[in-house]
Amino acid sequence: MCFVLASASPARFKVLRGAGIDPLVRVSGVDEDAVAARLASPSPEQLVTALASAKAEAVATEIADEAPNAVVVGCDSMLDFDGEVVGKPGDPEIARQRWSRMAGRTGTLLTGHAVVRLDGGVRTKEAVASQATTVRFAAVTDAEIDAYVATGEPLAVAGGFTLDGLGGWFVDGVDGDPSSVIGISLPLTRSLLAEVGVSVADFWEPGNPE
Repeated sequence: MCFVLASASPARFKVLRGAGIDPLVRVSGVDEDAVAARLASPSPEQLVTALASAKAEAVATEIADEAPNAVVVGCDSMLDFDGEVVGKPGDPEIARQRWSRMAGRTGTLLTGHAVVRLDGGVRTKEAVASQATTVRFAAVTDAEIDAYVATGEPLAVAGGFTLDGLGGWFVDGVDGDPSSVIGISLPLTRSLLAEVGVSVADFWEPGNPE
């Protein structure tokens, strides 16, 4: 059984590697705007799970011949702040404005997860769920915001911040699962794998005790 990560995120890859899994990485190329446009007034949870499912399903189709026996894991993350669901800022000024609003306050990081199981190249099972984690942002100064935005890091990550990178300096804490904030929840992924009949321990490589 092959573990396939349907994401180009280095952070998700690093979380999985640190947790004993060496995933095969394939990027879905899904048009996220098109997926969102097909949904009628979705809740934040419905949006992130729909995007995660679209990514996992697209990669499952592409990978069926190469890895006929596999689990494909897709993820999507967004920040719910002041009733607005936001993804990657993309633009320095947008990132700066968001951080000016978030400083000293809290937001909810939503991560959608989808697991598709392939047996003999055929989809046999699928499990989908979302995870919500409260993030407490530090009371950062304008100078710190400008310096952070200038690094470019917040432009390409959900909510405009990281927990495991430079943004970690500006997060006072999280209430919930830290790995979910980084991009892939280990507890939730383990649960979804179990739903499709796979144990996460099956992907661990035997240790080499000295």
